[in-house]
Amino acid sequence: MSRPFKIAIAESEEELKKRLQTVSSGNQKEKLQMLWWLKSGQVKEQLEIGQRLGRDTSTVTRWLQKYRANGLSGLLEIKKAPGANRKINDQVLAALKQELETEKGFGSYGEIVEWLKRQHGLELEYGTVYGWVRYR
Repeated sequence: MSRPFKIAIAESEEELKKRLQTVSSGNQKEKLQMLWWLKSGQVKEQLEIGQRLGRDTSTVTRWLQKYRANGLSGLLEIKKAPGANRKINDQVLAALKQELETEKGFGSYGEIVEWLKRQHGLELEYGTVYGWVRYR
């Protein structure tokens, strides 16, 4: 049997229940459910929370540590992956657009690849250049 633990939950039981009903993310819902159970006294052990939610106790421990450190907003924060950096920055894109609008222009996408390599030091694949020029 796991040991009981103590955690001070700043939010009221009503506030947690109200937020629990309005939240749309499943992950946030689980975290609010955990806090509501603790605040209402329905659960006294981390093991029981883990069993009710179908989560490992280490996950529950991590959530509780995050709540202790950052409060409710920190616990419910959804982090977004930054994604990859664009291969063509705005300056190069403006120069390419300007070059495409000249009378000389380019004869093929291959010529654009070579121009980007020569003028801007970018080694881009044909498909990348094709996508940028054709669709953007």
